[in-house]
Amino acid sequence: MSGRVRSRDLPVFPVTADPVRPGVLPDVEAVGHRIDPTGPRSGPRIGLVTLGCDKNTVDSERMMAALVGHGARVSSEIDGADVVIINTCGFIEVAKEQSVDTILEACEMKARGGVKAVVAVGCLVQRYKEDLAAEIPEVDLFMGLTEMQGLIPELRRRGILPKEGSARAAAVPNMERPLRLLSTDTPHTSFLKVSEGCDHTCAFCAIPHMRGLHRSAPIEELVREANELEAAGVRELNVISQDTTWYGRDLRRAAVQAAGPGGTPEPTPLLPDLLRALLEGTSIPWYRLFYMYPSGITPELVELLAGEARLLPYLDLPIQHGSDTVLKRMRRPERQDTIRERIAHLREAIPGVVLRTTVIVGFPGETDREFEEMLALLGEIRFDRVGAFTFSLEEGTPAAEMDGHLPEEEKRERLEVLMDLQREVSFERNEALIGTRQTILVDHLLQDDPEHVAEGRTRGQALDVDGVTRVVPGRELEPGSFVEVEIVEALEYDLIARVVE
Repeated sequence: MSGRVRSRDLPVFPVTADPVRPGVLPDVEAVGHRIDPTGPRSGPRIGLVTLGCDKNTVDSERMMAALVGHGARVSSEIDGADVVIINTCGFIEVAKEQSVDTILEACEMKARGGVKAVVAVGCLVQRYKEDLAAEIPEVDLFMGLTEMQGLIPELRRRGILPKEGSARAAAVPNMERPLRLLSTDTPHTSFLKVSEGCDHTCAFCAIPHMRGLHRSAPIEELVREANELEAAGVRELNVISQDTTWYGRDLRRAAVQAAGPGGTPEPTPLLPDLLRALLEGTSIPWYRLFYMYPSGITPELVELLAGEARLLPYLDLPIQHGSDTVLKRMRRPERQDTIRERIAHLREAIPGVVLRTTVIVGFPGETDREFEEMLALLGEIRFDRVGAFTFSLEEGTPAAEMDGHLPEEEKRERLEVLMDLQREVSFERNEALIGTRQTILVDHLLQDDPEHVAEGRTRGQALDVDGVTRVVPGRELEPGSFVEVEIVEALEYDLIARVVE
């Protein structure tokens, strides 16, 4: 791991919304996204900062539920907190730097006497625990992902949480403790992490080093979690994992091994089975699928998506590149022909389906010709949404040892060329929607925008990663509600709409 680099390039994603949701966890000492200055003061005040991806958000929400259930008051505000917990990210170099920077800021608060203890958990700690402990001894506790089941006992042992058996330790009875407490400023939208880890061996990715091999969550536990989220007011549930199409394959492999040679394995669920169970077990109106490797898109899955209105006509399909030679060096499971075939099938079966992808620019050895091949494939397929990133060297990965690393300036220039192409496609897609009627999910009311009263998203716009739809003045709207609008203007990424009366 690199030294103490101070970086502000990666945004911090703190816990920002009221973690107490009606019907889930009443009567606990966690009020709003700030500590209640008038409430009881017997419980420790814990400031929880979440860095990185939506998978980390889910992990933090589980931590929040455990902490509040054992007598703590949890907030995103670290000012005034007794204890600061940082859920770190270690995915790319800038994320590592931001995690270290945030830890150091908390340690500085501790040195000034405002914080009693600093705890660092999560991905970065999983991979660099010994290095971090040696480099930042001011931190009271480091816990990696594989150690998180011991967080509550360890905090009790150190006197940070009330002792077991005390009145404060039993703030919420065991049977009433939720799996998670919602933590974003759009609590009507949440995430369901269906598996952990990854079996793929992509040359650029360090995720298996941090989160291990792929492990699917039991289907009944996921349905229960989705039910709790629905009871908390969730109207849109984003289904996520490292490769969501891989759900259940580890369970099926284990069943085959248990049956032995010539035996009949026990039936195990795959992704279509999970989706059917979620649809049957909840009434959540919108389910959105992320991180769907094209190679894992099966005819059964496409048929299910085409026939179920609550499964949104939106898929995130990370291809990472468009040149077969680069894809081979990346150790990706797809090539151009597979990508084309899967996308053609999706578009034929699901008219109007919105497709998002991510690509990496400047992978080691990427030639001008290979970059042009990626541009050509993107121009041919014309994804509705593209997230593009420059290659980030991650130590311990095969890509880190490859020859032909490109200068940062060249990578940035290629990135801008690619995004110029995608801006044209995005505007064209948005322009085609003018005059159409769309259902949007209202996210926020806009208090300081005289031209627009609210901001929401259509079925084709995912939270945070895509554009938004801004609504011109009309009738009053409520966050978390669905409303029918007419698209009246198109921008490169965003849409402008009016409510249909």
